[in-house]
Amino acid sequence: MRADQELIPVPPQETLVAVGVFDGVHLGHSGLIKQLTTLAHSRNMLSCIVTFSNHPRTVVTPGFEVKYITDPKHRVKLLKDAGADLVMPITFDHNLSLLSADQFVDLLQDKLRMKGMVMGQDFAMGHNREGDVEKLKTMGLAKGFSVHVIEAACHNGENISSTIIRNSIADGMLTRAIDLLGRPFSIEGRVVSGDSQGKTLGFPTANLDVETHLLVPPDGIYATLVKTGNKQYYAASYIGTKPTFNGSRHVIETFLIDFNEDLYGSFITIEFIERIREDKSFESSTALIEQMKIDVEYTLDILKLYTQKN
Repeated sequence: MRADQELIPVPPQETLVAVGVFDGVHLGHSGLIKQLTTLAHSRNMLSCIVTFSNHPRTVVTPGFEVKYITDPKHRVKLLKDAGADLVMPITFDHNLSLLSADQFVDLLQDKLRMKGMVMGQDFAMGHNREGDVEKLKTMGLAKGFSVHVIEAACHNGENISSTIIRNSIADGMLTRAIDLLGRPFSIEGRVVSGDSQGKTLGFPTANLDVETHLLVPPDGIYATLVKTGNKQYYAASYIGTKPTFNGSRHVIETFLIDFNEDLYGSFITIEFIERIREDKSFESSTALIEQMKIDVEYTLDILKLYTQKN
């Protein structure tokens, strides 16, 4: 077991543990953490989340790729904010994939003082997912740990899952993603230099450098909130290749409304509230400017309504 952070000392108390990827840290995950922590504290234990920084299928299924809703560092923060006492991010590698469920449990007991596990009904761990709920219950009787199975979280009669949320974002269904995440989908990155076309058009933008393993919504214009430091701004954000100018490079850039400071080199977070329209080519820069003015006004209406409700 290789931790992706500094070596965590042996916990001062016994722990109740949940294991998984927890990508997105959605409402289902938050519900599990709440139950995990409540149960742990009632037994004078600490709640502990073991999160795989990478999806196990990227190791055990050749050719499998996934775009992550949250990067590992952001995920750790969200898990702690959701109430977990301890968060252990680990890399799922080939050696870990070969461990039996029994060996994995031994690691949890040895390294984390694990005295119980909380999981969903379809949870499984160990080589070839051999350690399903029933096997873990039997193992728990022999090894002295408890197993607690919780019901899957639902929204409008549909189970909440990272896959459903990932597909919603990929389809540009941001409102649905917000409902299932319990917060807006966001992208964080460093502001880098661009081609200054936005400034020339009268809409100077901050160009974002984003990790390639992260999920990005489809091309188009979005009503967004941009956070930099402790401040938040209304913004219209663009994803695409700038077809009006025969662009080929895929960019993510954002126009912060009523903002004129230099963000170059800063880390910012873009929260996606609603997709306004698809990307398209315009006959001229004048036509594009007129549409951008409309986009900004529509963005303001959407964001004012959203912030009033939230």
